[in-house]
Amino acid sequence: MAFIVLATLVGAGAGLFSVFQGAIARTLQHVLFDLPADGRLSALPLLPIATLIVLPIGGIVLATFSWATRARKRRLVDAVEANALHGGRMSAPDSLVISGQTMLSNGFGASVGLEAAYAQLGGAIGSVVGRLFNLRRADMRNLVGAGTGAAIAAAFGAPLAGAFYAFEIVIGAYTPTALAPVVAAALAGTLVAQLLGIQPYLIDAVATFPHETHHFLIYAGLGAICAGIGIALMRAVAFVESATRRTRLPDWARPAIGGALLIPIALVSPQALSAGHGALHADLALGAPLAFIATIFLAKCAASIVSLGFGFRGGLFFASLFLGTLVGHLFAGGLAAAVGHDVIDPRNAALVGMAALAVAVVGGPMTMAMLVLEATQDFALTGAVLAAALVSSTIVRETFGYSFSTWRLHLRGETIKSARDVGWVKTLTAGRMMRRDAKPIPAATTIAAFRRRVPLGATSRTVLVDADERYAGIVQTPTAHGEGFDPGAPVAEIAVNADAALAPTMDIAEVMRRFDASGADELAVLDDDRRVLGILSETFVRRRYAEELEKAQRDLFGER
Repeated sequence: MAFIVLATLVGAGAGLFSVFQGAIARTLQHVLFDLPADGRLSALPLLPIATLIVLPIGGIVLATFSWATRARKRRLVDAVEANALHGGRMSAPDSLVISGQTMLSNGFGASVGLEAAYAQLGGAIGSVVGRLFNLRRADMRNLVGAGTGAAIAAAFGAPLAGAFYAFEIVIGAYTPTALAPVVAAALAGTLVAQLLGIQPYLIDAVATFPHETHHFLIYAGLGAICAGIGIALMRAVAFVESATRRTRLPDWARPAIGGALLIPIALVSPQALSAGHGALHADLALGAPLAFIATIFLAKCAASIVSLGFGFRGGLFFASLFLGTLVGHLFAGGLAAAVGHDVIDPRNAALVGMAALAVAVVGGPMTMAMLVLEATQDFALTGAVLAAALVSSTIVRETFGYSFSTWRLHLRGETIKSARDVGWVKTLTAGRMMRRDAKPIPAATTIAAFRRRVPLGATSRTVLVDADERYAGIVQTPTAHGEGFDPGAPVAEIAVNADAALAPTMDIAEVMRRFDASGADELAVLDDDRRVLGILSETFVRRRYAEELEKAQRDLFGER
């Protein structure tokens, strides 16, 4: 009960911070682009070219802010990485830096959303509170998930979507121990946002004709198309980011150049700028022509790729929602053109595409299904959304294996594919598990001398070293005492695994793979100069892994 109360307070704080971040970014846009009081940047029909100079200026301001916070030497960690690798530990100053960079990027019109900033500060609140109360690892991860879920719930006025975001994206599992605190936090975040005047995210898109059973198969095809587009979009962002780094442009110049490249895209349509909230509602309400929608789709894709590839901070959460509506419109229009009449309702197709493309990029099929349900309050449509979302999720998982957040971690060298807790695997290294009583023997020792020095029963194996004290293999004691060997020969002749060894930094997964590859029962742990630090047996490693796995399973289900 105390933990649920704590999660509720974290959720309220996360909701408060989400409202503030959104207000700051929107205020920047209103001032810089001279927007009307109730206007949205992406909903404008056009922008004067003189106003668009704000975009490269924003790149310079972002670079200046990043330079001012350059004292943060360590890599900035988001909520997904923190929960996967660090037991939910996040840095509050680092999270403020990420939030500031995202608000500046969005506020100056770059094609990025604020959801990454919302989730970052929401998770950071949970992490700070968890450390303050010295929570266990599993509880810390759940509290970080509760904070991020509450932040997303507050931003959209959608507590179910926020809760499922926490489960699917940040915690990585649906667990009994997380259910009550996460839902309580999401409700608290939503309530705080509404008390501060933030209205729930609602989409008024009434279908013109009812759903039919065969529509589910058609929407499944739309989900497959969205999966391919999502993968292409994520790879394109990574390609452009890598290409800009290979050009060796100064870090401060990349966002400025990216901002300049956004100007011609914005001249095609301002809908490509910012996250796309205003554009999404405008396009759903107006029912624009297919040629116009295709143009907006290409412009938004280009703007998102340029913004993220050239160093603006943010994510693809809302961009994928907006792009998904465009894909759905194009899909429905293409079917109608092919058969001569409407096959599926264009507005329904837009909403199904919205969820399917967001699932491909962000992950979380239930998150996006609940977001559509809470935004439209249409239960019948939610079934079609689930069909497309599950097809999209399955295709992306089987062919690509990453969401946008884990894909970027993969490009940095991490191997995680979700927020599932694998941090304990990283901490169990060969150096921590090894026995240090190896007591090496010179490899030049004769077999007869070895038998006198190491009698049967004394130890099962002995490590050998050469004249320079470097590793030279392992001798099995029963083998050395066997018949058929020349007593005067050096014991090194019967040593095994001279070329197979472990580094002290190898985690337990790497250690087990090395045992499988070598077929050895014991392996030595060596430093960079091949000097013996200790020895490790396969039996001990696998027993240790099983113990930790069982402990993680108990934590997952709340068993003390």
